[in-house]
Amino acid sequence: MTEKDLLVDCLQRLNRAGVEYMLTGSMASNYWGIPRTTHDIDFVVELPPQAVPAIVTAFAGGFHLDERSVRAAARPPYQFNAIDLRSALKVDFWVLRPEPFEQAMFDRRARAAIFGEPAWIATAEDVVLHKLYWNTITPSERQVGDAAGVVAVQGTALDLSYLRPWADLLGVRPLLEDLLSGRLRPKST
Repeated sequence: MTEKDLLVDCLQRLNRAGVEYMLTGSMASNYWGIPRTTHDIDFVVELPPQAVPAIVTAFAGGFHLDERSVRAAARPPYQFNAIDLRSALKVDFWVLRPEPFEQAMFDRRARAAIFGEPAWIATAEDVVLHKLYWNTITPSERQVGDAAGVVAVQGTALDLSYLRPWADLLGVRPLLEDLLSGRLRPKST
């Protein structure tokens, strides 16, 4: 099973389960920017207690997913994962929190077709902001490189009137301006 196959499988399962979700992380930056290999898939899910059985059932075949972990994700660190038994690749699920940026990001998610499968995905602007924010928590060239790849591909299509105020609130404005000005570029391969 390839990463592409796994992503399509996960999208199909989430769509059938009726769980509200959004693709984020490196798969989302690959969609909007310059693709790179990754070893996991990240989703944000809206997961009220009554939705737990639906996601557990959706990932019952072919995945290791512990229902106790899903239920525990209502508390910090608000995360659980499913391991694909066919490939050993990991799918990370982040439970939507009542944080203003996370709520705005989820509310703005975009409908897309990814490898022919209907999907909800974080917008290009939110991917950039999220990557830059995560870089403040766990500094990584990959986070900044992913954001730079989205900026390089999306260019003038990015909504600066959305990006800049959130960048100020998230404390990433200087890094965003470096990306927008071209002072910081994606690595060439």
